[in-house]
Amino acid sequence: MSARHLTRALVAGAALTLASVPARAEEITVTHWGALMYGTPYAVALKKGFFKQAGIDITGILTSKGGGTTVRNVLEGGLPFGEVALSAAVAAMQENTDIKIVMMGVRSAADIYWVVKPDSPYKTLKDLVGKKLAITSPKSVTDSLSTMVLNKHGLFDKIERPALGTVGAGLTALDKGAVESASLIDPLYSARKDKYRVIFAIKDELPPIAQTVAIASTKFIKEHPEKLRAIIRGRMMGVDYIYSNPKDAAKLLSETYDKLPLAVAESAVMNNVAIKYWGRGGFEYAAMDEMLKALKIVGALKGEVDWSKFVDASFLPEELKKTN
Repeated sequence: MSARHLTRALVAGAALTLASVPARAEEITVTHWGALMYGTPYAVALKKGFFKQAGIDITGILTSKGGGTTVRNVLEGGLPFGEVALSAAVAAMQENTDIKIVMMGVRSAADIYWVVKPDSPYKTLKDLVGKKLAITSPKSVTDSLSTMVLNKHGLFDKIERPALGTVGAGLTALDKGAVESASLIDPLYSARKDKYRVIFAIKDELPPIAQTVAIASTKFIKEHPEKLRAIIRGRMMGVDYIYSNPKDAAKLLSETYDKLPLAVAESAVMNNVAIKYWGRGGFEYAAMDEMLKALKIVGALKGEVDWSKFVDASFLPEELKKTN
C-alpha cells in the first residue's frame, strides 16, 4: 500500500472509530429520586428519550435523602447537575460553596397535607387546639409550613407540634393515637388516602412556595455549558409531557420508580398536575421568596438573600428566561 493510500485508510478508520463511540454518558442527582414526586420529569425524560433529543446522554439518576446530601453529591461526586431543596441550596451558598442555582424545579408545596384518622372527631384546624400535630424535624419544611398556617389562624401557641423524624413515623404515631394529626405527601398520600382524612392542605392555606431548584458547580458551568443547557431542556420537555399526557406520564413513572403501583402513580400525577406542581425551569422569584419567608420563621435562615448573586439563568431555554 502506498503512503497516500495508507494515510487515507488510517484517517477513514479513525473517523469510523470516533463515529461509533457514543457521547460521554452522564449521571445526575435528584433529591428523593425513586420516592417522591420531584423526579417525575426526569423519569419521563429518560423513558421518552428527551435528554438525548436535547443533546445529552443521561444514563443514571442518583438519589439522596435530600438537604445537604444532594448538594454534596454534586460537589464531591463531580456530578454535573442536581435538583435539591431550595433551602439546601441557599444554605450551601451562604457558606460560599462553589455552586450556582441554574433552574427552578418544583414550584409549589401544595402537595403537602395534614391528615387525621377517618373516624376522628376533629374536622377543622381549630379542633386541634390542645392536641398534637406531628412534624418531621425542627426547621424542616413541615415545621415552617405548619408554623405559617398556624400563625395565619392565630393558633401557633395552642397546638403542640412534636418532631418525630419522618413522615412515616408521624403516621405511625397517628395510628397509635400518640398524635391527633400528621403530615402526608404524594405519592404516599395517594397510596394511603383511604386510611386517612385531610384536615388541612397547604394548597388551601398558602400561596405557591418553591420547593426545589437545580444547582451546578461553577467548574462544570465553565467547562460544559452545553451539557447544562441540554439537561435543563430535557427536563423541560419532560414537564411539558406530564401536563399534556398525564396518564402516560404516570405509567412511565410507575415503570421507573420501583414498587410504585400504576393506580397510585396516576393519582399522584393527577393531583400534582392540578396544582401545577412542576415548573418548566424558569425562575418564579415570588414563590422562591415565600420559601425564604418560611425558613426565616423557624430560624433556618438568617439575613437576606440576593438572588442575583445566587442565580445564573443563562442556561435556560430562551422561552424560560422571562422571570416573574
